[in-house]
Order: sequence, then structure tokens, then C-alpha cells
Amino acid sequence: MKKAIKNVHNKSTLANQMKLELESRSVNESFARAVVSAFAAQLDPTVEELTDIKTAVSEAVTNCIVHAYPNQNGKINIWAGAYADGFFRVLVKDRGCGIEDIAKAKQPLYSTLGEERAGLGFAVMESFMDHMRVRSKPGAGTTVTLEKQVKGKANDR
Repeated sequence: MKKAIKNVHNKSTLANQMKLELESRSVNESFARAVVSAFAAQLDPTVEELTDIKTAVSEAVTNCIVHAYPNQNGKINIWAGAYADGFFRVLVKDRGCGIEDIAKAKQPLYSTLGEERAGLGFAVMESFMDHMRVRSKPGAGTTVTLEKQVKGKANDR
């Protein structure tokens, strides 16, 4: 039997986890969001909570597709964990070009692609999740961590 993994953030036991690797193609964005939301469904979230998770994951994956691998395809790795107390964590990672200035990139309406993109990805992720963290190294890639406490339909957690 596997040893229970502890979540440092809220001291709850990891109940289940999933991993997914996909190509940074726009057709895979909807697939990634569907897979992660189907996995989150085990926590019995409300429709609003599930929509929040789907939207944030969609934005994180879209950022990888659009920014991480300019003019080429690369790999996107997604890890999700469901915890015993309803805590849900998702990591979306690429090994692309990285982000030079994270604080600047997180500013609403900022985009390295000019007017071609709205520049709202990080703002959207932050608004739909309880917590969002971005770690990046230029030339080595970016990891976006999304976290949400799912209260769920039963609301008895």
C-alpha cells in the first residue's frame, strides 16, 4: 500500500491524483479542461466550482500553447490532486521559453503579443481560484499552480 502524501498547504491527505501530458496544440485545450474537470468531479463540486476550475485550467493551458512555445509545439504536463478535505490543486507546466518578468506578466491587459491577445489569462485564473502561483525561469519553462477549496454540493466538509 502506498504511503499517504501530505499536502503542506492545508495538512490534508492526498486522496487521489492524476497526470496528463499533451502537445501544445490549441485542439488540446478543451481536452485538458475536460479531463481535469472530470477528475475534480470526485469532490462533488457545485456547478460554479467546477466551472471555475475548468476556466482557470483552460487559461493556464492556453498560456502554454500561445506563449511557451512560439512557432512550435512542445509538451504540457498537468498534475491534479484531490485531497480528503475537498482541497483541489492543479499544476500546469511547460518547458518553453519561460517568463522574464512574472509581476509584469500578471498585470491585466499585459501581453507579449501586443493587441493580438487580451492579456487577461493570469487575472482570470486568479479570479476563479482561491490561490494561484507562477514560477518561471527564462529558457526553462513555467509552472502555474492553481488551488481551490471545494465546498461541494453536500457542503458538509
